[in-house]
Amino acid sequence: MSPHQQLSAVPLAAGGAGEHRPLIITLFAVFVAATLALTVWAGRQTRGAEDFYAGGRQFSGFQNGLAISGDYMSAASFLGIAGAIALFGYDGFLYSIGFLVAWLVALLLVAEPLRNSGRFTMGDVLAYRMRQRPVRTAAGTSTIVVSIFYLLAQMAGAGALVTLLLGITSETGKILVVVLVGIVMILYVTIGGMKGTTWVQMIKAVLLIAGTLLITFLVALKFHFNISSLLGAAAENSDKGAAFLQPGLKYGATATSKIDFISLGLALVLGTAGLPHILIRFYTVPTAKAARKSVNWAIGIIGVFYLMTIALGFGAAALIKPGDIEKPGNTAAPQLAEVIGGGAGSTGGAVLLALISAVAFATILAVVAGLTLASSSSFAHDIYLNVLRKGEATEKEEVGAARWATVGIGAVAIVLGVFARGLNVAGLVALAFAVAASANLPTLLYSLFWKRFTTRGALWSIYGGLASSVLLVLFSPVVSGKDTSMFPGAHFAVFPLENPGLISIPLGFLLGWLGSLLSKEEPDAKKYAELEVRSLTGTGAH
Repeated sequence: MSPHQQLSAVPLAAGGAGEHRPLIITLFAVFVAATLALTVWAGRQTRGAEDFYAGGRQFSGFQNGLAISGDYMSAASFLGIAGAIALFGYDGFLYSIGFLVAWLVALLLVAEPLRNSGRFTMGDVLAYRMRQRPVRTAAGTSTIVVSIFYLLAQMAGAGALVTLLLGITSETGKILVVVLVGIVMILYVTIGGMKGTTWVQMIKAVLLIAGTLLITFLVALKFHFNISSLLGAAAENSDKGAAFLQPGLKYGATATSKIDFISLGLALVLGTAGLPHILIRFYTVPTAKAARKSVNWAIGIIGVFYLMTIALGFGAAALIKPGDIEKPGNTAAPQLAEVIGGGAGSTGGAVLLALISAVAFATILAVVAGLTLASSSSFAHDIYLNVLRKGEATEKEEVGAARWATVGIGAVAIVLGVFARGLNVAGLVALAFAVAASANLPTLLYSLFWKRFTTRGALWSIYGGLASSVLLVLFSPVVSGKDTSMFPGAHFAVFPLENPGLISIPLGFLLGWLGSLLSKEEPDAKKYAELEVRSLTGTGAH
């Protein structure tokens, strides 16, 4: 009898999780209490805007690289990709490749120039050679929208994970879980600022890598460290046969799905360099050299993790009955932990399930804290300080505005998270990547590297990329028209692709170019020269 025939999982809420639920709840509570205590400690060290937004720029390249990894390896990576691979095999693994390759774009084009050119937010870079108020308003709006899209994914992951483990089946209970996650997230940011958030992200990165290493080792041991046996068992158990290990199971059945894959790939590869919560991490280090080191460390840590998603996804496909992995697949990794630890009802299975679930929950909390901090910082620094108060607010007032913005953005994320709790988190994150690549990336690149770029070009690029990507998502199968949609009963999906990147990303670049050419504003050559020198050398950087 093959290994995948010997072990199978029952749905956790109904199976072995029940009798060991006190252990699971205890581990959850210990992590939340420990990280909240850390956040309170960090909050006491936060004395001004630089501490709240950038952690006092006191983190080393390695520390920041670890924190970036913690920020980047989200619920999409741990829960969503494992589920996508378990359900779609080869096509699911494409998410891992896309997320990793994206870092090369961030390293080569954005990390060092951004650290040298800005102070706290993306808006600082864009406003350096443009008209302050309209550009900062656009940058703040874009940051908040991208962050909320990304927050949806984390809320969906948290809802799926916690409701499963606690055996919650009522819709009211599931909604309350999303609300609880949102409240903890708001506490992290309002109390701890960037220092608290960074320490939580570092701890979470270590826990996630350790937990994933453990699962990878146990899966490899089960198949005698033979990857061919693992893949063969996954294909056989999936009921898809050889097709499970070949391209086309999800993206390839129709011409539309093939185009959707190209759109997804474009969004994944270009999106990272425009993600606000990743961009602000480059400001937490003292020098551009440390920013570069941060990305090098992040690439190494994240690369190792994404290699291990092979064991997570294909291990789940091999060891769990296909019908027991509920679509959209967000629970495949915890289910694998229970199975590989000894199966439903066993102490080993329950302990491993509790550990991996606590790690997954830590992952979600750390990432939502980073996202909320990015969007509240942008609101307070770009919109409140520089647009509404015209630079006249005190640091105390600015940080206060950031804290209130955290509450508002958290509330919006909670409400939208309630509706998104049935969607695959990897797919939701891909949408955030598409919006970031459509609105933020063209504007950043043009601002840093094109002398003729103007304020009108920046506004057209940000608002055009933002509006086109969000509208296309609203009228796509993600929101309506399918069983897996946000509103399955509605039918207004006139745009056939699930990811808008193929249309909205080129449009963002085109509008930035066209707006600059049609603008009567004369670009400030002196300001561009100053920005070029600063971005390349670090001269005058904060």
